[in-house]
Amino acid sequence: MERLTRKPQVPLLAAALAVAAAVILVLATKMSFYADTWELLIDRRDPSVDSLLQPHNEHLVLIPVLFEQLILRVFGMTSAMPEYVLLVGFLLATATLLYIYVERRVGAWPALFAAVLLLFLGPAWEVLIWPFEITFVGPILFGLAMLLALEREDRRGDIAACAFLTIGLGFSSLGVPFIVAAVVAVAQGPRESWLRRAYIFVIPAVLFVVWYLGWGHTAESHMSLHNILASPRFVADAIAVAVGALFGLGTNPAEGGLDPVWGRAILVALMVVLGYRQRRKPGFSPGLWPVVAVAATNWFLTAFNAFPGREPTASRYQYAGAIFVLLILANLLKGVRLSGRAVWVGAALTALAVAPNLVVLEQGANTLKAQAVFTRSDTAALDIARRTVDPEFQLNPELAGTPSLVNVFAAPYFEADEEYGTPAYSTSELESAPEEGRRQADIVLSQALPLSTVTHLDAYQAGAGLEGCVNVKGGTPIEVPVGPGLTRIEVAPGGPAAFTLRRFALGEYPVPTEGAPGNSMTEVRIPRDGAGNPWYLHVEARQLARVCR
Repeated sequence: MERLTRKPQVPLLAAALAVAAAVILVLATKMSFYADTWELLIDRRDPSVDSLLQPHNEHLVLIPVLFEQLILRVFGMTSAMPEYVLLVGFLLATATLLYIYVERRVGAWPALFAAVLLLFLGPAWEVLIWPFEITFVGPILFGLAMLLALEREDRRGDIAACAFLTIGLGFSSLGVPFIVAAVVAVAQGPRESWLRRAYIFVIPAVLFVVWYLGWGHTAESHMSLHNILASPRFVADAIAVAVGALFGLGTNPAEGGLDPVWGRAILVALMVVLGYRQRRKPGFSPGLWPVVAVAATNWFLTAFNAFPGREPTASRYQYAGAIFVLLILANLLKGVRLSGRAVWVGAALTALAVAPNLVVLEQGANTLKAQAVFTRSDTAALDIARRTVDPEFQLNPELAGTPSLVNVFAAPYFEADEEYGTPAYSTSELESAPEEGRRQADIVLSQALPLSTVTHLDAYQAGAGLEGCVNVKGGTPIEVPVGPGLTRIEVAPGGPAAFTLRRFALGEYPVPTEGAPGNSMTEVRIPRDGAGNPWYLHVEARQLARVCR
């Protein structure tokens, strides 16, 4: 420890960790719970065996579920910030272990550059600023800890490695490739030690198999012959994209979207340099093979289960891919030490890579902030409609304006709300929310209450100025405030009339109705709800119409 603290790279690493933590937490200030997180929040609040061990997609997410339950019980569900603090802790710990691993092989300066590149890896924004992706960070953190523990080459290190492997599996199936790495690491030791050390990987493997037989086999699988045959191309693209992301060339900051072209060019250049070094100094570090094993296993398993949304360019895959590339390079270059000039070049390249990646990170954060507006607006609409909404009502993409709330159903959401609070806007907050949120809240409200219309043909009554009615002159659209109960719209003989509504939206009427033909009377029924502000009915007709309470 004393040796480490004397190095100038250590305070620089500490500064980088602090800056990364500050950046993520500042970006998270306007964010809320997103997508898969809702499945843990409202469907796994009961700490039963099934809720803990039920697969999420194909993954065992035991530890994330436990973390979520702990956060709910301590902090409630009003803010996602506790999740972000936890995520930041895992990200900083992972970068620190990466620094230690790389430093042991190629020195402190390359280790510092590697850690900084990882901390600000913008193309991996989903992992850096979406707390649910602790399911990806956890296995990598404990996988790195396992690799470092095995370097002790003693019994205590082996026991720790076994524990780290087991814990990593509790986050997601990304822990499985590290079991393969442990097998390779043990196989590199003396043959007489194989059986004695086999428990390192056997215990976690057996536990995973038990879980799979009991619960994991029920998960949907996307493995197919097509995916298996296409896997070499998938893996090649995954490596290229990860390399490009590390060097700040994986994403166009102006247009977004990951592209493996630059990564392929850099990868070819790296292979030429490494090939030249091998010619000058043949042989590989033994530590290379466990790392190659974990990387190859991860990439091929991902390829075997690929489907739309899980392309090699997916943001969530860049974090693990970048780490595997850095681990492989550290072992291929083991023993190399940078000269003073090379250190400055490395620092410049790191800065040039981080700059565009920060832009990409901000763009990703803006994506989640926009989703947070929908989250808080749509759940606010549910809260307002609580009295009459169907318990099975779902915030599906057609209503919610986003697919990220597909796990939210009214009944379990209200149960979680009553127990732990809600991140939803209050009515006053909704009135000043971004326009896209107010608009979507109106759409959700119209279906959750729900609003309903019934049209009676040949029901127009001649006469004007009836008590409680507002006349709509032909060709002059009008907006009429209406409240709960029954509102009658009478349309004189003539062409069809159009009726639309708004409540929180401004400048538009996002809730359509079927309208009505001429010489008709339409009844609009609005249930009473938890907000006091009126709806606004917009009537457009070429002939006389009346809106009556």
